[in-house]
Amino acid sequence: VGCSNDARSSLLTEKEKKKTTPVCRTLVSIMDLSNLDATQVKLLKEECILVDENDRVIGSESKKNCHLNSNIRAGMLHRAFSVFLFNTKGELLLQQRATAKITFPECFTNTCCSHPLYHPSELEEEGNVGVRRAAQRKLNHELGIPNDQVPLDAFEFLTRIHYKAESDEVWGEHEVDYILLIQRDVDITPNPNEVMAHSFVTQQQLRELLGNSEQGSVKITPWFKMICQDLLFKWWDNLSDLTSFVDQTSIHRMT
Repeated sequence: VGCSNDARSSLLTEKEKKKTTPVCRTLVSIMDLSNLDATQVKLLKEECILVDENDRVIGSESKKNCHLNSNIRAGMLHRAFSVFLFNTKGELLLQQRATAKITFPECFTNTCCSHPLYHPSELEEEGNVGVRRAAQRKLNHELGIPNDQVPLDAFEFLTRIHYKAESDEVWGEHEVDYILLIQRDVDITPNPNEVMAHSFVTQQQLRELLGNSEQGSVKITPWFKMICQDLLFKWWDNLSDLTSFVDQTSIHRMT
């Protein structure tokens, strides 16, 4: 699969395109994926939503191409979401990403992190319903949570963050990430290809986990760490009324 010239024309100057597009095509054509999990490799064919830095849709590209550091360095940026699911006791559901994951394997992170796809139902922006549908779909895929336990109108869209992070020398993330909070009691049947462990935690338990990550004994995804440092605990203290924290027009730059 080659890089989409149409999609990338808005991202790069003509000079930059001449310099970077051949590199992208070469990497994609020669990259050996045989050492990666077969199920995860199939998911690399999904079409993500390309956006500019103001979250305006400019095209689509494969999940594979969106997560290549070579393309990220050239400016490729895609839309994503992060779900923070709390139970009625006020505990946050964390997951540990499976060993099979291509980016940030075995890292602890928030409930669910993924991407809306480039098709009409998840491109719909009115009421952010496209991102909500994607969140519902992935909560079911990764954690087996039934759709009716996480209805679309139960998600609270708070704000967006823009961040960039390398997983290794080949793969990384560069996303405009929609932050969705939801408080529900749910049934969980994790998909072992996606999730190796999960747990509901208190604020104190999460602070201890973050402390352990600083000591190097556990790994935390970079976006989750950024959100914890700047935003999460203020939201957590106000789950009963998040109105004052809703900021749907801003994009917090954490790059």
